[in-house]
Amino acid sequence: MNEVKQTTRLEQLTSHPGVRQNMTVPELIETILSRGEGSLTSTGAIRATTGKYTGRSPKDKFIVMDDESRQLVDWGTINQSINEDVFLSLYEKVLHYLTNKNELYLFKGYAGSDKTYRLPIQVINEYAWHNLFARQLFVRPKENELKTHESEFTIVSAPSFKAVPELDGTNSEAFILVSFKHKVVLIGGTEYAGEMKKSIFSVMNYLLPQQQVLPMHCSANKGESDDVTLFFGLSGTGKTTLSADPSRKLIGDDEHAWGPNGVFNIEGGCYAKCINLSKEKEPQIYHAIRYGSVLENVSINKLTRNPDYNDTSLTENTRAAYPITNMDNITTDPVAQHPNTIIFLTADAFGVLPPISKLTKEQAMYHFLSGYTSKLAGTERGVTEPEATFSSCFGAPFLPLTPETYAEMLGEKMDRYGTNVFLVNTGWTGGSYGEGQRMDLTYTRAMVQAAISGELDTVKTSVDAIFGLHIPTSCPGVPDELLVPKQTWAQKADYEIKAKELATRFHQNFERFSQTSETIKKAGPLFGSN
Repeated sequence: MNEVKQTTRLEQLTSHPGVRQNMTVPELIETILSRGEGSLTSTGAIRATTGKYTGRSPKDKFIVMDDESRQLVDWGTINQSINEDVFLSLYEKVLHYLTNKNELYLFKGYAGSDKTYRLPIQVINEYAWHNLFARQLFVRPKENELKTHESEFTIVSAPSFKAVPELDGTNSEAFILVSFKHKVVLIGGTEYAGEMKKSIFSVMNYLLPQQQVLPMHCSANKGESDDVTLFFGLSGTGKTTLSADPSRKLIGDDEHAWGPNGVFNIEGGCYAKCINLSKEKEPQIYHAIRYGSVLENVSINKLTRNPDYNDTSLTENTRAAYPITNMDNITTDPVAQHPNTIIFLTADAFGVLPPISKLTKEQAMYHFLSGYTSKLAGTERGVTEPEATFSSCFGAPFLPLTPETYAEMLGEKMDRYGTNVFLVNTGWTGGSYGEGQRMDLTYTRAMVQAAISGELDTVKTSVDAIFGLHIPTSCPGVPDELLVPKQTWAQKADYEIKAKELATRFHQNFERFSQTSETIKKAGPLFGSN
């Protein structure tokens, strides 16, 4: 009865006379400016701020427990459960709240560019700038597709609606609730637009494996010979930057899936971090921020309206959202070939992992399950400096199923298509955070290029005594001494201490994967292994 009631209420909301559907970019910009939701910058982009929520709020995200999700979801601190009745009560309140608004904004489109596996979605927004964000980040329908579009999942976003935890069963005024049964993402209390994008990614991480398709938190590009490279890594590790290569065509910068037909982008846009963005270091991203783009929490000069990408007064997590078509060098094919190369990106705050190492299949599975990196400042609320963390599959916050589910699928595909895997450290060298320095982007690009082109295939390697990683003895465009982390530290004894500390953390983290094969367990650091 409740399900019928909620469906009826949602249909009433989407057919409300005040709902404006699939508005054009000029219409949305005019609306945003007239409503005072944002301002126009000198680049032509809209700039909006999100108040105190300047990043994802993982403690406020819940999955609704029902008969199906109860059995499939990997419940815990990441996938927090919420009772269905609690969800329905809050859902009713939000729908009622939005029904009383004079104007709402509806976008109908897709998640996924492969027509065989794409998910038809609709996004209902209280704010026009959020609707512009959704329009640019999801896959936009063609005119003939819109005529026959039937949404299978709905985002309902009401930032001005604040929950009352004591009454609504939430942890705070903000809430992100995902119901697979009702096929709804319910968002309120937070203006951070990224919650919409990442919630649908979580939905795809639930649905696609049931179709034998692997969803991946990675960027992707392809070369002139259609060779495909995937870049795995958490926010801030370099996925967007490294995949935006002028010599290769961009497939997408953050979310992909690997199915029987090959690799396809889940999104229709890019959501790039733009802290310290410059025309010299990242020209493609810099020039992509133009008319129709959305700048989130970026400071601007009041007189010139020029964005100040170096200003962190609002947050370190400044963002730019733009359609992928704003990039000059992109692929127009909806599906690319199976990947030749996979790059695991980690921002090592300890400063002890090699800048690049080639992984065996077992090491690749070990490091995929481990997902070691450092959360960078501003990506989540409360994170003010890098924090060493392990995030399974380099995307644990977005994985409703067990990490082993995704890892097994990746291993099978690596075997089938002979994919090479490298671990690349974009974090610190010459010392840990606070003492060493961040890896030079020029060197990182050179190492990635060498890995993709096959230049490292014939280079001799040395085995790291602590981590067991195979380190190339040379790499074009990179000083040899930089390749071995210990050589970059002034105090070698300090390196040993830090390296062994990190190796111990790897082993401690991997204890939770008790069902994993012994060959994968033994592919971890040599120090501290049994």
